[in-house]
Amino acid sequence: MEILTMGVEEEFVLVDLATRAPVNRAPQVIRRAVRSLGDQVQTEFFNAQIEVCTRATASRADLRDELSRLRTEVGAAAREAHCVPVACGTPVLPPEEPLTVTDTERYRLMARHFASLVTREDGAAREDGLVCGCHVHIGTFDRPRALELAQHMRPWLPVLQALAGNSPYARRHDTGFQSWRAVEHARWPTVGPTPVLDEARYLALVARLIRDGTLLDRRMVYWHARPSEHVPTLEIRVADTNADLDTVVLVAILARALAATLLGRVDAVAPPPRVPQAHLLRAHRLAAVHGLTGAGLDPIDGHRRPAAELVDALMALARPGLDLTGDTAWAHEQWRRVRVDGGGAARQRAVFRRHGRFSAVVDSLAAATMRT
Repeated sequence: MEILTMGVEEEFVLVDLATRAPVNRAPQVIRRAVRSLGDQVQTEFFNAQIEVCTRATASRADLRDELSRLRTEVGAAAREAHCVPVACGTPVLPPEEPLTVTDTERYRLMARHFASLVTREDGAAREDGLVCGCHVHIGTFDRPRALELAQHMRPWLPVLQALAGNSPYARRHDTGFQSWRAVEHARWPTVGPTPVLDEARYLALVARLIRDGTLLDRRMVYWHARPSEHVPTLEIRVADTNADLDTVVLVAILARALAATLLGRVDAVAPPPRVPQAHLLRAHRLAAVHGLTGAGLDPIDGHRRPAAELVDALMALARPGLDLTGDTAWAHEQWRRVRVDGGGAARQRAVFRRHGRFSAVVDSLAAATMRT
């Protein structure tokens, strides 16, 4: 078994220090942050968002240190623009000004091509398009191997999604979900489980989707696990961005350990598990609705089981990968902590119950995002 590298991309919403509402200040924040972070701070689709990207590392401690540094630098740059980055899957409060699309050629083209997804009838950007995810990049793989590994991992990705649920509120409304981001993001084409196909069929499928206008290019393949088209990695795309930094690291090392464990089956040319598409879609739906608080679907037999038991099963399966990197004890400690408080969505609802104000939820998220 090989020790795989990992990297994390975190997306944040920028909120005004006074109103706590999303604001279009990413250009100002990035201009300041790029001085210290270079290309590790980047634009996202809306000017009310910002993204940070770690370097690849095999060390859990190094990953956490780098995420902490990136958040600290972006936070300092944001304060100069009278705003703060908030790690949450959907904005808790609605914007008080129309959202604007980032002024790059690709984002302008996406906004025109997918106008019904991002633009209201009055021409302003749709507020429900602003979502923030946390993407984990694993290993160094060519496309065929990344596809094979994705197909072995896909039954367990709803469990990671449930662990990372952190978007119960959207624009001053309790959605009833643990991850409303998953619902809003699913409006985009190809968002969903990775299909079972080899490289030739992958290239043929994506070429057809580009020809018929479903996608602009291969970078718009938004499967829950996909071969990255800009770096040679497997990219896992099921997690909400989380204010709690250790939750982010836990999701990353579990994804890495699961990949390392299942890679043996890939190299042994074992076929991926036969899981019906409808079962996978239902499992992801339950993860979005319940997170850690209710039932999910067992990846093996398809029966409903408490979500916490499924996380236990995931950790047991990934144990060889965790042992290999010395992360087992830390992972179990963090999982015990998250299990007690219920995760990001539960923490947000607890703040609202105590204070009765959505602004208090934003303040709590902002403080936690900067608590590194």
